[in-house]
This record gives sequence, C-alpha cells and structure tokens, in this order.
Amino acid sequence: MHNATPSYKRCRRLQSFPTNLDKVRPGHYLSRMNIVRRTLDIDADTDARLREMAEERGQDVAAVLAEAVALLDSVVDITGPDVGEDRRRLDAFRQTRVAVPLDEVKAWVASWGSANELPRPAPRKIG
Repeated sequence: MHNATPSYKRCRRLQSFPTNLDKVRPGHYLSRMNIVRRTLDIDADTDARLREMAEERGQDVAAVLAEAVALLDSVVDITGPDVGEDRRRLDAFRQTRVAVPLDEVKAWVASWGSANELPRPAPRKIG
C-alpha cells in the first residue's frame, strides 16, 4: 500500500534537528540530505577505515563521508593556489638563493612532540 502523504510532511521531526554536525544524532544526518547515489572506487584500506569510523560513531559510511567533505571544505582554500605569489617567491629564491632545505623541514616536523624536538630551521643560502 502506497502512502499518499508527501515525505516532507511525514518528517516533521527533521525541523528540530541541530545544524551543527557535532550534535547530529547518529542515523539522522542522512535523512536531511538530498540523496544522490554515487559509485566510488576506493582502496581496501580506505574502505575499512570508513566502515570502522562509521561503526565507532553509530553512523553509516555516507554520513562519515559527508562530514569529511564538510571538514575538508572548511580547511581547504578552494579558490586555488596563488600562482603569482609562487612566481614571486621563486624569483626571489633565484636572486638570493636563500631557502630552507626540504630535508631540514621534514626532520623538524618529524621531531614535533618528541623529547628531542628540533628548533625551527632557519633560511640560509643554498645551492
């Protein structure tokens, strides 16, 4: 038997849900989304981690992915790189040869939080 009542009228409870993703109760986040079916090819490790995260949170994988995309969108500048700034910095390096070698930066970052944390590397003339 088909229910003639539109779904938006049957889902009055959705109006009371918080808009903050941290406060959304498990399983209810998806009911507020305009669902689009999409097939993704992901590696087995990513799939396992998504399922694990969904289980830990009492959500399904689609809700975890939606939250991950929202988080990524909040921290990534989607306007793209500032190519002009990159060119200016490269030109300055070519003139001065002053930089911090990548290996020193990697070693510094890897030392963060350890008992032997390295000081921030200083720019110097290289090459």
